[in-house]
Amino acid sequence: MSANPLAPPRLRFPDDASALTARIWPASATRTDDGELAIGGISASALVEQFGSPLYVVDERDVQARAARVRTAFTEAFGRIGTRAHVYYAAKAFFTTQVAAWMTEAGLRLDVCTAGELAVALAGGADPAMLGFHGNDKSDAEIARAVEVGLGTIVLDSHEEIGRVARAAADAGTVQRVRIRINSGVHASTHEYLATAREDQKFGIPLTEAVDAAAAVRAEPSLAFVGLHSHIGSQIFDESGFREAARRLMDVHAELVASGPVPELNLGGGWGIDYTEADSAFAPEDVAEALASIVAEACAERGIPVPEVAVEPGRYIVGPAGVTLYRVGTIKPVTLSDVDAGQDHTGVPGATATRTYVSVDGGMSDNARPALYGADYTARLARTSDAPAVLTRVVGKHCESGDVVVHDEYLPGDVHRGDLLAVAATGAYCWSLSSNYNHVGRPPVVAVADGTARILVRGESIDDLLARDTGVVAGSGR
Repeated sequence: MSANPLAPPRLRFPDDASALTARIWPASATRTDDGELAIGGISASALVEQFGSPLYVVDERDVQARAARVRTAFTEAFGRIGTRAHVYYAAKAFFTTQVAAWMTEAGLRLDVCTAGELAVALAGGADPAMLGFHGNDKSDAEIARAVEVGLGTIVLDSHEEIGRVARAAADAGTVQRVRIRINSGVHASTHEYLATAREDQKFGIPLTEAVDAAAAVRAEPSLAFVGLHSHIGSQIFDESGFREAARRLMDVHAELVASGPVPELNLGGGWGIDYTEADSAFAPEDVAEALASIVAEACAERGIPVPEVAVEPGRYIVGPAGVTLYRVGTIKPVTLSDVDAGQDHTGVPGATATRTYVSVDGGMSDNARPALYGADYTARLARTSDAPAVLTRVVGKHCESGDVVVHDEYLPGDVHRGDLLAVAATGAYCWSLSSNYNHVGRPPVVAVADGTARILVRGESIDDLLARDTGVVAGSGR
């Protein structure tokens, strides 16, 4: 067999369509003696039998290990340049009360951006002083609540927020620590919707206005200026963007040091993970060393103290630790004629080629990223197979042609209705972005560890959906 001309250049024809590439799958993912996928010591079929499908599965030990690895990497790298590093877990990636507890136990702080995320963090036992609050449109109620509970830092995203947070702190009789989010203008190499530091967008204060904004903060007796904040985007593999953003921030940081204390510098997060074999993610140790060297060199050149540094990873910690399990439904081979051999595809012009559409019992309601960003994923059957691989597109059950779960993947050609299919690296931004489109209930989230599974978030039934509809007569079932 050879590559299908419909396949994108990044997709390599597999030697083994059942193989699990370690850097893409959870640390505990393996094949049992009979070839079945197992995570956390529990087979895929056992998980689905107990909890149903679709099903989000999270390798609890992998999440905890990744959190600890990031904390250690940044603690050691910045310790070598004479300062401290603080790691905030970006809750938007995936957040429950138990995840909040995992992060706290690993020594991480938490980054939240809504009243809901703040409530989850507090319910999970997090110390409010170890929280940061983001958001480009914080309500007065959200600001008041953050101040009331003694939140560690509020990140100011606009000039108007300076006065609003100052008033809330004054009303509460306290001094609120704040950072200023700066739009550095760095054009990160990622999807347009994931780039958060380009000039024409909603986040942050322009770099040229940073000094004036800091002066306004310092003029408010109820505010304590902690430092600057930058976030250039998500799922980034090119370190040049991080380097340039840090350099630009250090220029302004140095200018601000001349007029008062600037104890911290927050460099955000955004480094990518491996969703497919074509990806090449950073190791956290490499990110930490690179950023530490940039900060140390910049401070030495300007003759200023090295600040404490904060970072905000989310995807790296939970993304690879998650897998979504689906039940396969309709199989539909689609043969295309006059296949275009251009556009970097291989093949003969005018030839025919077949793509096999594999439908599953979920879709864009449980993973919106392929529809939103054209995101790529890796999929495997839960069972092994020696059947020749065929080019497939894994699609969902929703009434949208864009309802794609995996755009391009080689799966064994004997894939059939009733098979279990696993999609890797779904720990981040899948449950968080899930919806009830077409009145489909959101799947449960299960944590697995050491042969034990427990529910983190209960799934939604049709009764749950109807319970919110005020037109349903109570108890009628209609």
